[in-house]
Amino acid sequence: MRGINEESGEYLGPSRKQNRREALEVLSLADALVALSENQLGKLPVPDTLLPHIADARRITSHIARKRQLAFLAKQMRRESDETLEAIRDAMDAGGAAARVETAQLHRAEAWRTRLLDDGDAALAELLDAYPEADRQRLRQLVRNALAERAKNKPPAAFRELFRELRGVFAAASLAAGEDAAAEEARLEDEADEPGDGDDAR
Repeated sequence: MRGINEESGEYLGPSRKQNRREALEVLSLADALVALSENQLGKLPVPDTLLPHIADARRITSHIARKRQLAFLAKQMRRESDETLEAIRDAMDAGGAAARVETAQLHRAEAWRTRLLDDGDAALAELLDAYPEADRQRLRQLVRNALAERAKNKPPAAFRELFRELRGVFAAASLAAGEDAAAEEARLEDEADEPGDGDDAR
């Protein structure tokens, strides 16, 4: 941020150290945006002009090329106003809890997919104990198809579908848990509003 020389009244440019710090902050923000899912990104006030650059960075797998693209994305972001960047940061902070839940579900789906493929029926039985609403037949069929794909070096269609199925199981469980928690909270509030024995004694 620029200041003003109190004696001359001239604007003072930011120091080299400050410029570097701000550039690194924007680069860190760029990296965070690239790591978000499409759903998470869609909830943020990111200017449309930046979206193609974010998509380009996601597609690049080479470490050096990705680093170069991130630097280019950060350069484009620095052309935006401070208010725009702050709005993005604020929105990311506000959605942090939801993002962490979604990330946890992704990791859980990946871990369970690996277990189902490695341990078969034993892992499936454990999964169904934890998530009884899951579709046993559907999961078993997807595991069987994914294993067949792997054995024959076929495209991983069932492998990916198994991941989506597991995500759906965990998302439904989280939703149900949230609804149960909300219902329990409402019940407790109703009980708190009702006069108890202590109220009658007053």
